[in-house]
Amino acid sequence: MISAIITSYKEPKTIGRAIEAIAEQKIKDIEIIVVAPDDETLTVAKGYVKKIPEVKTIKDLGNGKSAALNLAVSKAKGDILVLTDGDVYVGKKSVEKLTNGFKDSKVGAISGNVISLDSNKNMYGYWSHVLTGIANELRIETLNQNKPFICTGYFFAIRKSLFPKLPEQLLSEDGYISQMVYSKGYLIKYAQDAKVYVKFPTNIKDWIIQKKRSAGGYNQIKKLTGTTYRSFGSEAKGGYRVLKYITNIKEFFWIIWLFIIRIYLWIVIYIDVNLKNKKQNEIWKRVESTK
Repeated sequence: MISAIITSYKEPKTIGRAIEAIAEQKIKDIEIIVVAPDDETLTVAKGYVKKIPEVKTIKDLGNGKSAALNLAVSKAKGDILVLTDGDVYVGKKSVEKLTNGFKDSKVGAISGNVISLDSNKNMYGYWSHVLTGIANELRIETLNQNKPFICTGYFFAIRKSLFPKLPEQLLSEDGYISQMVYSKGYLIKYAQDAKVYVKFPTNIKDWIIQKKRSAGGYNQIKKLTGTTYRSFGSEAKGGYRVLKYITNIKEFFWIIWLFIIRIYLWIVIYIDVNLKNKKQNEIWKRVESTK
């Protein structure tokens, strides 16, 4: 059985599409669990229970995504967990494509492929296409080289038996879970055709909030596990990858600005995580423009 867990927070406008995208895939043995702390989201989700019997709702205590996942997983019936969010939606047959790889008993988790919903005609949308494109390239390369990589938190699957109890202060639960899978001797695969559609930030404030949360999480994972997946140094070395995405002078200047903002981002992360030792609830902020 598959348990599809949708974590959400104040996303009544998007949770319906997230539920429908999974329900429409006609997977026979599946339950769809929506876990959220707010009544607005849960009210919309509960409206689907009569129409879609597979849908269940859980109200968490609002202690963050990690705590919500711990709660939902404890109640999940499936041997395979499919994890996604309430402000994104998966593509056709993507759950099937994501979970097919578990036929190999050595596979512990499988990552989906993030597709940006934003237009690449503006700077923030262009950045989203560049960064998701590079993430796709890196996952393919590392898989081919038998190197470890991190699942995307927007859409990935894991054997329930391997799901670790998550520390509530985690900034990057996807990175932590991925490391735990590797530590138990299992492989992580990449299902490029298992697509999840994501709306990214449309202003600089939200962009920095989101990226600080995700990139800062990798510093946190290094502290917790001793493993480095991503750093300023590794990102700088791979900076050449963005060059092939430039097709005109306007995009050239957008890339220059991206480099500047990324440098600023890593400085802020270092100060917050290493010097100020800020906790998850101090760094995690809601990204309004993606809703």
